[in-house]
Amino acid sequence: MTDPALSDAVPIFLFVACAIALAVVLLVIAQLFNPARPGRVKRMPYESGMDPFHDARRRFDVRFYLLAIAFLVFDVELLFLYPWAVASHPAAVPRAATVAPTDITPPQTAPAVGIDAAVASGLVENRTLVFAGAMLFILLLVLGFVYDWRKGVFQWR
Repeated sequence: MTDPALSDAVPIFLFVACAIALAVVLLVIAQLFNPARPGRVKRMPYESGMDPFHDARRRFDVRFYLLAIAFLVFDVELLFLYPWAVASHPAAVPRAATVAPTDITPPQTAPAVGIDAAVASGLVENRTLVFAGAMLFILLLVLGFVYDWRKGVFQWR
């Protein structure tokens, strides 16, 4: 008689063992077929297709960091619009499951999701309020974009 917990864990242990074995085999193959012709050029650091001719500790322009932060802010903030768009679409509310007349089980309805379901359940009193909240969010994003534009964050000289 085998332990059920142990039999459930066997596939996981097998997967981990195969992953470790594959990593070891690939490293060994790479060492066996590695061309061993070191030279001055091969020992030189290489970055993004450009030869390094500056010191690694040189300073970057602060505009680079401003542009990177602006990209991250607007990229991440726009991700918040996807759930709102999916929930507000009428197709997001699932219809009741259809059951053939010969089935004995009563028809099951899927739980309703989306803005319509929230309005129907009383969680949200008005669809206009939800839409206004999303538009306020977009307005704040636009104001942040205009602020960055006026400060010259997007101008690269």
